[in-house]
Amino acid sequence: MTDSPKNKRLGRGLSALLDDTDLEVAPAEAGVTAPRTLPVAFLRPNPFQPRKRFDAAALDELAASIKEKGILQPILARPVAGEKDAYEIIAGERRWRAAQRASVHEVPVIVRELTDLETLEIALIENLQRTDLNILEEAEGYKVLIDHFQKSQDTLAEEIGKSRSHVANTLRLLTLPANLQAFIRSGEISAGHGRALLQAKDPEALAASILAQGLNVRQAEELARGGAPPRKSKANAARRAAEKDADTLALEQNVSDALGLKVSIEHRGEAGGHVLVSYKSLEQLDEICRRLSREV
Repeated sequence: MTDSPKNKRLGRGLSALLDDTDLEVAPAEAGVTAPRTLPVAFLRPNPFQPRKRFDAAALDELAASIKEKGILQPILARPVAGEKDAYEIIAGERRWRAAQRASVHEVPVIVRELTDLETLEIALIENLQRTDLNILEEAEGYKVLIDHFQKSQDTLAEEIGKSRSHVANTLRLLTLPANLQAFIRSGEISAGHGRALLQAKDPEALAASILAQGLNVRQAEELARGGAPPRKSKANAARRAAEKDADTLALEQNVSDALGLKVSIEHRGEAGGHVLVSYKSLEQLDEICRRLSREV
């Protein structure tokens, strides 16, 4: 597939279609129709959606945000050929699912006439630019883009804003046996563990050690190279947690309650410390940034 101007626009991802400036200033020139409000019942999932798992807790959090603020970014969809009042979601399925949980009956939608190939590319790239996609879903998305669009790893990496090595290493995870891929999909082992398995002479045995002993990625890599893992860090982590005083634990809880997110505080006396705020979705990250900018 050649890089026509249209394909270059698609390669930039959803932002090329939903640019705020284009919507407000020149929607006709940008080729983007204004958002319309449609019943959620008119929409259906996209078969090209690379995301196969939707975290229930994250959907509940997004639903709560939608109840309070509404849907801030329109869903992108295309008409279903031959059917009346039927639209296939190209980007925004999480928002659509969360809206139903929030008992929201109508949602803002931008409707575009797109081919199957255009729909596939937009759906994949829009999701691949997000940080919360399962690493194997990400790898499968890369493979589809390479196979269907004859993209090189270099071109793909540039389009999605990743390094070529990241794309290559992520694709290699698909060569692992299906049972080991299942551990990664479920979150029992991380993508870093998966890359260590690729180096091991006996990946099955290494996976069993990771699960049984709670090895971190560095320890797994050491085992994969044939060495002995360093002392397990779980005991040290438990000891550090136990050393937190009651005031620090109470402060963690207070901040967690205020943000609605998991917060960890590591205080090191006069040396200072750090605060770690964990988020599960871009919507949660946006909310953190909004709160911080409001307080400045």
